[in-house]
Amino acid sequence: MRKAAMMLATGLTALTGSIDVNAKVTAPKGATIFRLDGHGFTYALGVDDKGYLQPLYWGAPLGPNDPLVPGDPAQLKAPGELSGFDPAGSVTPQEYPGQGEGLVSEPGIKTVFADGNRDLVLKYRAHRVEGDTLVVELADIRRPLTVTLRYTIDPDSGVIGRSASVHNGDTKPVRVDQIASAVFTLPVGDDYRLHYLTGRHAAEWTQKQVPVTPALTVLESRRGSTGHGNNPWFAIGRERVTSEDAGPVWYGALAWSGSFRISVGQDNLGRVRIAGGYNSYDFAWTLKPGETLDTPVFYAGYSDGGMGGASRAFHDFQMRKIIPDGVKAKLRPVLYNSWEATAFDVTEAGQAALAEKAAKIGVERFVVDDGWFGARNSDRAGLGDWTVNRTKFPNGLKPLIDKVKSLGMDFGLWVEPEMVNADSDLYRAHPDWVLAYPDRPRTEGRNQLVLNLARIDVRDHLLGVLDTLVSENDIAFLKWDYNRNWTEAGWAGVPVEDQQRVYVDYVRNLYHILAELRRRHPRLEIEACSGGGGRIDLGILEYSDQVWTSDNTDPADRLMIQDGFTQAYAPAVMMAWVTDSPNWANTRVTSLDYRFLSSMQGGLGIGANLDHWQDADFATAAKWVAAYKTIRSTVQRGRLYRIDPPVGEDATSATMSVAQDGRQGVLFQMLHSSMWRDNPAANRPQGLDPARIYRVSVLGGGALPAGVPIHASGAYWMQKGLRAPLKGDYVGIAFVFDAIT
Repeated sequence: MRKAAMMLATGLTALTGSIDVNAKVTAPKGATIFRLDGHGFTYALGVDDKGYLQPLYWGAPLGPNDPLVPGDPAQLKAPGELSGFDPAGSVTPQEYPGQGEGLVSEPGIKTVFADGNRDLVLKYRAHRVEGDTLVVELADIRRPLTVTLRYTIDPDSGVIGRSASVHNGDTKPVRVDQIASAVFTLPVGDDYRLHYLTGRHAAEWTQKQVPVTPALTVLESRRGSTGHGNNPWFAIGRERVTSEDAGPVWYGALAWSGSFRISVGQDNLGRVRIAGGYNSYDFAWTLKPGETLDTPVFYAGYSDGGMGGASRAFHDFQMRKIIPDGVKAKLRPVLYNSWEATAFDVTEAGQAALAEKAAKIGVERFVVDDGWFGARNSDRAGLGDWTVNRTKFPNGLKPLIDKVKSLGMDFGLWVEPEMVNADSDLYRAHPDWVLAYPDRPRTEGRNQLVLNLARIDVRDHLLGVLDTLVSENDIAFLKWDYNRNWTEAGWAGVPVEDQQRVYVDYVRNLYHILAELRRRHPRLEIEACSGGGGRIDLGILEYSDQVWTSDNTDPADRLMIQDGFTQAYAPAVMMAWVTDSPNWANTRVTSLDYRFLSSMQGGLGIGANLDHWQDADFATAAKWVAAYKTIRSTVQRGRLYRIDPPVGEDATSATMSVAQDGRQGVLFQMLHSSMWRDNPAANRPQGLDPARIYRVSVLGGGALPAGVPIHASGAYWMQKGLRAPLKGDYVGIAFVFDAIT
C-alpha cells in the first residue's frame, strides 16, 4: 500500500463464475460483486447489467452473506433515464466514471482523443485478486483506452488505498485533462458535514466544517506543492450524530506532495461524491501510443468511533504502513536547532558553544540551520551552492561534528535543495534550470527561484551534491526546507504538449531523490519542512521521519495547530519546539514551563537562543527534557484522545496519550487564562485499561492536587476523572498514569 500504482501487466482475465477469496478481498461466485472487509468496515462494488462498475457500500462491517443488491446479486441493474434532463448516463452511480454519456458530476477522468472526441465511457473488462489487492480493468466502449483501478486494504486499520492507471492502446496520442486517483460515493443524505484543514503560513491546520450540498466544495492547491492553504485530507460525519467520541466518520488523504484537488458534493440525485487526485488546473498529459499515466494513492477509511476513533485508526495506519521503518522506526530524538540563536551568522566557534549548552540540558541531536554554505550571509545569496563556507568553517564541518558527537549528540544540517538564488554559482552556470517561461519575468519569493526538478539533469545534480555532502560528513539528519511556491511553471526545452507534465514529473523526481538518498544512506533521517506545514501529506511522509508542523512556535497557538494537525496525521512525526519569549509570531509572553508542556505533546525540539538563557532556564529545561524522555514513547507512538480540544472561546484544553499496551497514559491539561474564580470540571481520562491499577504522578515532580488519590483503577480515572484547578494565564500541568498491576 505504499506508492502510486505502477503500470499493470496485461492479460487480466474476465470473471467466469469462479471465486477468488482470501481474508480481505472477496469476489463471490456467480456475480461480479467485489468486497473488501477489514477492521470495522466493509467496502463493496459491483458490475451492473450494462457493464458499469457501480459503488455499492462503504461503511460499518456487514455480515459475509448480507445482500449488497436487492434480489439476485447477479442481476445488479443500471438505472434508466430519469427524465429528458437526466439521461441514464447522468444518474448511473459509477465507481470511476469517464467524462461522457451525459455525466454531470465529477468525472474520474477526462480525455481528448486525437480526432477531437471528448466522450469517454468506461465499462468493466476484467479483474483479478492478488492477496490484499483487488485490480479492476475498465475500458472505453469504442477506443483502445483502458483505466485500471487498484484497491489495497489494510485489515487492521480499515484503511483502503485506491489509485488508477490510464493506458493508451491506440496508435495516436490522447490528452488527459483531468484524472482522479479515486471517486468515493456515500448514500443519499442531507445531514453530511465535511471537516477539512486550512490556513496560511504560521496559521496552518485551522479546522473548518461545512454542510455537504450540491454546491461543490473544492479543497485544492495550485501552488506546485501541497501548500499551507488546504491540506489533502477530509473527514465526513453526520450532523447531530457524529461527535469526537461516537458516530460514523468517512475520511481520507491523498498521498501527493504537489498540486492537488479534492471535490466533495452531492450529485443530481443527492448522493455524496468525493473525487481526488492531480489538480486539473494548468495540467495536461498527452499520452503517447502505448504510454501509461499512474495516479497517486488516495487512502481512505471508515470509523464508527467519531472523529477521535477515525484519527486514531489513521494514525495507527500511518505508523505501520507509511512512515519509514514503520513499527521499527526510532523515537524522535530531542533536538536543538540553531536558527533563532544565530540566523545566518553561523561560525564554527559559535555553533560549538551552542552545542555545549544544548548537551547540558539533555539534547540528543544538534542541527545547524541556514548559513553554513556558499556565500550565505543573508537570504539573498548562496542557495544552490551546497559546499561548506570555508570562511565560517575553515576546516570543513568535521571539527564541529566531532565536537557535537563528543558531547553525546548526533549532527544535522538544514538544506533547501529545490531552490536557488540568482546570486549563486549554480544559477550563473545554469539559468535555464529554473521554472520559467521564455521572455517572461522570473518572480522571486524570499529572494529565490524554484529549480525545475522535472528535468532529469537537475534531479541528478541535486542527488549528487547531497550524496556527496552526506558521504563526506557524518550527518545523521537533514532538515529539508522548501520556502516558496511556484509562480511561472514553465518548462522550456520539451515539446509544448509535454510542458504541463511539470506538475507531476517534478514531484516524482523529488520522491526519487529522497528515496535514493535514503537507500544510499540507510541511517540518514529527514525532516520535511515548507515554511512550517506547507508540504505535509502522506506522499512526503513516506520519505520523512518527521515534519515541521508550523513556523508559529507560540505555545498557545501551537495547541490549536497541533490539534488540527493530529486530526489527520500521527503525533509520531509531529515536531514541536520550545523557542524564545516573547514569541516572534505574536509577541506573547509565556513561561518556559508552559512552552515545554505545549511542545512535549509531540516530538520535542528546542530552538531558543541558549546564549540568552540564565542558570535557572537551563535547570528548568533539563528537568523537562528528562521528564519528557520518560513519556516520549507514549506521546509519540501511543493513542491520542482529545479530552477537551483547544478552541478560541475556551480557557482550558486537555489531551491524553495512552501507550499501545495500555501501561502508561499522559494527560496534559493547559489553561489559556482564568476568569473570576474559575472552578473547572474534572477531566476524564480515556483509553486506560479499566481493570488495571494506575499510579498517578505529576510530570516533572510536584504534589498532586488535593483530593486526587495516588492509586486507582483505570475505570475509576475514566469515570470519576481528575480535577486540577489551574490559576493564572498560560499555565499547564501533566499527569502520568503508570500501571502497577
